[in-house]
Amino acid sequence: MNDTRVPETVTTMLSAAAAAENGAGVIYEDRTTTYRELGDLSRRAAAGLASLGIGLGDRVAFWLPNTPAYLVLYFACVRLGAIAVAINTRFRAGEVEDVLGRTGAKALIMWPGFRDIDFPGLLEEVDRAALARLEIAILYAEDGTSPSALPGVARTVGYESLFDAGNHEEDAARAKLGCNTFTTSGTTKAPKFVLHANYSMAVHAAEVAHDFGYADPATVVQQDMPLCGVFGLTGVLAAIAAARPLVLTAAFDAERTAALMARHKVTHFDGSDEMIDRLLRATDRNDIFERVGFVGYAIFNSYLDDIVERAERRGLHAVGLWGMSEMQALVTRRDREEPAESRKKGGGRLVSPRAVARVRDPETGALCPGGVAGELEINGPSQMLEYYGDPAATAEALTEDGFVRTGDLAQMEPSGGFEYLTRMGDVLRLGGFLVSPAEIEGEIQAHPAVAGVQVVSAPFEGSDRPIAFVLAEQGASIDEVAVQAHCAARLAKYKVPAKVVALEKFPVTESANGVKIQRARLRQMAIDLVTMS
Repeated sequence: MNDTRVPETVTTMLSAAAAAENGAGVIYEDRTTTYRELGDLSRRAAAGLASLGIGLGDRVAFWLPNTPAYLVLYFACVRLGAIAVAINTRFRAGEVEDVLGRTGAKALIMWPGFRDIDFPGLLEEVDRAALARLEIAILYAEDGTSPSALPGVARTVGYESLFDAGNHEEDAARAKLGCNTFTTSGTTKAPKFVLHANYSMAVHAAEVAHDFGYADPATVVQQDMPLCGVFGLTGVLAAIAAARPLVLTAAFDAERTAALMARHKVTHFDGSDEMIDRLLRATDRNDIFERVGFVGYAIFNSYLDDIVERAERRGLHAVGLWGMSEMQALVTRRDREEPAESRKKGGGRLVSPRAVARVRDPETGALCPGGVAGELEINGPSQMLEYYGDPAATAEALTEDGFVRTGDLAQMEPSGGFEYLTRMGDVLRLGGFLVSPAEIEGEIQAHPAVAGVQVVSAPFEGSDRPIAFVLAEQGASIDEVAVQAHCAARLAKYKVPAKVVALEKFPVTESANGVKIQRARLRQMAIDLVTMS
């Protein structure tokens, strides 16, 4: 693939940002690291990594929160042709063991004291066999503490020591050369490692920057999503592609984020629905929101279904997004000009003019016309290279003509974009039909006693039936019969929940891309419930 409009590697993308010489860069803890400085630091860090034996094809695990150092080391690895392996800082010993073992990481970067988490202690719990190929630990700190040796690792060095080896001017990055992996969230299967090439990262960053309006000289991007996920890294690279100021925080704190948005006059912010909710609650100031053109958000929590309307009353225009690790984040978006009812839907128009989406009937294999739900298939320049070390899974994920089978239920829209409905694994098969749980959840949510709802299915009295888990509004109680009657007046009989179960809170997982409800756990709870009935 050849595209003269955008850099084909992330290192040349950074060089272009550095050449802009507009003083823009990464703003972190009241200090700005300009993109020129970021490029210089990355070349020095690359020399340090090379002196430790890191080179072409080596995997370097990043168990690190958002810091300028993360970006310095990321670009340094790409310059050497090494692969950055993202590890969520919320991962614990078993998850870290799996990532290090299956990727065969040669080096591990970590911040031992971050948020008082005992990262060295967690590493001690990792099976020594998973560390068989781990030769180097690189320890980062912001308090001046010196690194101490880690058990099971042959060599431990401090981050600052990497800058003593000079400059590494040679650039091994190539368009089709893999540069970083993201870990998919595993449920019934082990997580997969999504490998992206330089080109997919660089061209997508440039296309997002163009489509999201980053060319405006007033643009200031705020990024609180973790860099270990596609949501965070995509947004950061887009800001760099546009050579615009980037406000970076190590972890999301709503009050602090609101203060930073005010101080730096932030114009672009993306996050989850839950983050927007917390941000609205953190401040009474509307002027900081009115400056933002729009906030792109990922829809993870049905109980926040009113987030678009609440945000708009405060001057913040939220638009739904869609993405996945295999295609990166910000692949589709809604537009600010659309009505709230449309903006709150996942999916939207394709950001890349070269991306194509289609929907296929999972049973017949036929392509679905507009408005008919089926499995979403998509391809485009932001597409992954492969699942690292798993050719069978790669082949299973791709169609014969190169589209990614997303595992998402969607329906095409007249614009050529699509509406995301739910994960295929969450689709309910009720009465012989495919039913999105969101349809039933929307009706239950309309009941005045219900503050939040999640619907799954379980075998009940000879057939699969919907089971509703609900949160009560403050001061209200959940009457199962009343909720069922409410649904019966609006939905087909097979969509009426067989059980309505009140919970104090939903089980959740804090992933790299946001807080997500554990639907698999709810399904098991539903099965246990009906089995005991």
